[in-house]
Amino acid sequence: FTVMIFFRVFVVLVISTSALGQSVRQHTTNSNGWYMYFGDHKVSSKWGVHLEAQFRRHDVITSWQQLLLRTGINYHLTDQTFLTAGYAFIQTYPYGEFPVAAAFPEHRLWQQAQIKSQLRKWEMISRFRLEQRWQYLPVEQTDGSFAPGEAVYQNRFRIFTRFSIPFAGETIEEKSWYVTFYDEVFISFGENVKMNVFDQNRAYVALGYRIPKVGRLEFGYLNQLVLKSNGTQVESNHTLQLGLISNIPFFKQP
Repeated sequence: FTVMIFFRVFVVLVISTSALGQSVRQHTTNSNGWYMYFGDHKVSSKWGVHLEAQFRRHDVITSWQQLLLRTGINYHLTDQTFLTAGYAFIQTYPYGEFPVAAAFPEHRLWQQAQIKSQLRKWEMISRFRLEQRWQYLPVEQTDGSFAPGEAVYQNRFRIFTRFSIPFAGETIEEKSWYVTFYDEVFISFGENVKMNVFDQNRAYVALGYRIPKVGRLEFGYLNQLVLKSNGTQVESNHTLQLGLISNIPFFKQP
């Protein structure tokens, strides 16, 4: 646990120093709303499925920012640790002061390890995710319109740590209300990465309510710091989040 925290602090410090060393940047802020479902559902004692849908809206709800659909197969090493491999489809739309030229799709393969532990009343989740991304960035046509071009391939590594604590009881499963917060760092690598190795940082805080036999409903705030690939544009996105997190099994447990 101590080594992991030290590593995360080191990564953030290196990223911050690198960012400060860059040339003049343009900064903007956006107000977005993300409405999400996350499901990790066992189909046997060892195997399960991951189901996820995120409807990301600009100006809280007015127009599209992104659509994300993600699925995968989970293998449970223990009750607290599982591995996942899967596929995701993402459609990104023009929004804000630094918009893309036109909407474009992305296909993604991903693999991760997730570990859950209990530190007295504190529930801690650590996640390490590797992504292979094929982005079909828009290319201007002879008539002035835009169409998806050839795939641009990138790799990305994500480090996620989340803490949750119940307002009463020893664990979240005993009582309904809890508070949660997390931070996630995104690091891109590979020959197609341009100016920024550091891709994003997401910091989140929320109030949660455990609904018996359904899952956890969370309402919170996310600050999404995005460094664009051109190396000169930075977004700080203030994001309202409403999410349902479910781990209800799809089979009758013994």
